[in-house]
Amino acid sequence: MNKFALPLVCTLLFSTAALPALAQPAGGPPGGMPGMGARGPTEVGVITMQPEAAPITTVLPGRVIASATADVRPQVGGVVTQVFIREGQQIVAGEPIATIDPSTYQADVAVAQASVASAQAQLPTAQATVDRYQALVNSGGISEAELDTAQVTLAQAKATLAGAQAQLQVANLTLQRSTITAPISGIVGTVNVQLGSLLTANQADGLTTIRQIDPVDITLVESSANLLSSRQAMRDRQATPDAARPPMLTVTLTLEDGTLYDQKGSVSSMDLVVSETTGTFTLRASMPNPVRMLLPGMFVRATIDFGEQDGVYLVPQRAVTFDADGKPTAFFVGADNKVELRILTTERVVNNSWVVTAGIESGDQLIMDGLQKVQVGSAVSPLEVTVDADGVIYQEPPQALPQPGFSPAGAPPAGAVPPADAAATGEAPETGSATAPAQQGAN
Repeated sequence: MNKFALPLVCTLLFSTAALPALAQPAGGPPGGMPGMGARGPTEVGVITMQPEAAPITTVLPGRVIASATADVRPQVGGVVTQVFIREGQQIVAGEPIATIDPSTYQADVAVAQASVASAQAQLPTAQATVDRYQALVNSGGISEAELDTAQVTLAQAKATLAGAQAQLQVANLTLQRSTITAPISGIVGTVNVQLGSLLTANQADGLTTIRQIDPVDITLVESSANLLSSRQAMRDRQATPDAARPPMLTVTLTLEDGTLYDQKGSVSSMDLVVSETTGTFTLRASMPNPVRMLLPGMFVRATIDFGEQDGVYLVPQRAVTFDADGKPTAFFVGADNKVELRILTTERVVNNSWVVTAGIESGDQLIMDGLQKVQVGSAVSPLEVTVDADGVIYQEPPQALPQPGFSPAGAPPAGAVPPADAAATGEAPETGSATAPAQQGAN
C-alpha cells in the first residue's frame, strides 16, 4: 500500500461519520432544518361586509345628434344682394340670413294694391244700384229681372275685391320671403351662398344648415331583455317611487377620451316597438350642452340610472371566482377563523364590484388578500384591509396614505440621501414611514 493511502482513507471515514452530526444542530427538530416545525395561522386581508344600496344602472353606446336641424332653402328666386351670416354663428329664429333683390316683388305688391283699389271703387256703385232697384221694384217702376241683374253685378264686385285682396296678400308674402330668415335657433353650418348668387325657389342645394345643439339629443340602442331585467330590479328595490309621477331616468355621459361629462340629462323618449330583426329598441336622451362640448356625430357611453336597490352587498370582482358549474364563489372567514367557500347569487356589475343578493350576511368577513395561500378549512388570521375604487388593497384607508414625494412634518422626503456629516456627528437622520399597500393576492 502507498504510504499516502492510509491517512487518506482515515480522513474520509472521519468526514463521513461527522456529516450527520453537522446536519443535526443541537436542540433542532429531528430530521429537518430549523423553522420546519408546525406553522401558525395564515394571515389574510379581509373586509367586513355590510348591506348597502347599489345603483341600478345600464351602460349603452350612443351617438350625439342635434335636437333640431333645419336645411335653409329659398322660397323665391332672384339675385342675392346681402348675406348676414357666417359659419359657426349663433343665430336666433327669425333673424335674417340673406336678401334677394326685392324689386320685382315690390312691383307685384304695387300692382296688387292697384287691383284692390279698383275693386273697392266699383263696389259702392254696384251697391247703390241694388238699393235703387229695390225701391223701384216695390213701386212697379222696373221688373224683377233688372233687380236680379243689379244684385249679380254687386256680387261680382265683392268677389273681385276679395280676389284683389288675396293677390295683395300673396304679393306681400313673396316680398317678405325675399328676405331669407332662420327657421330655428341654433348654430350656422357651412354657408353656401354669396353676394350675386342666383337662387331659385325650392332649389336642391341648401344655403346652409342650422343645428340646435343646446340641448343635444343622444340616441341609444338597448336590448329588450336588458330592459326587462332593469324594470324587474326597479320593482324589487325597497324604495318605491312616487306612483303619481314615474321617476325620471337620469343619464350621465362618458366621452370618447374616457372623461366624464360634467352635465346630467334625462331620457326624453322611448320607442314602443322592438325591432323584429335585432330585438332592440331606441331611446333618446336630452343633454344640456352650454359650452358646446358635445358635437353632432360624436360617440359616447351613456349610463342610465334607474334608481337604487337596497339591502345588497357589493363584492369586489377580484375576490370572486367561478366553479366548474359557472357559479360565483368567494372565500370567507368562518367559525374558529376557518376558511369557508360560499356560492353567491349575483345580479350585475357596478363599477368593479358584483351586486350580491344571497350568500352573504351582515358582518361576514370576505377574504380579499392572500387568496393563493388559503384553502377550505384552513386556519387564518384575519387582518382588516381597505379596497379603493381601482381594486388596490391597503391596510389603512387610502386617504391616510402619504402621497408620492410627501413626508411627515420634520422628516426628509422618501429616498433622500443622509447628510455627508451624519456619520461623523453620530446623529441618525430622521426618516418618514408610510404604510405601503398590502400585497395583492391572486385569485
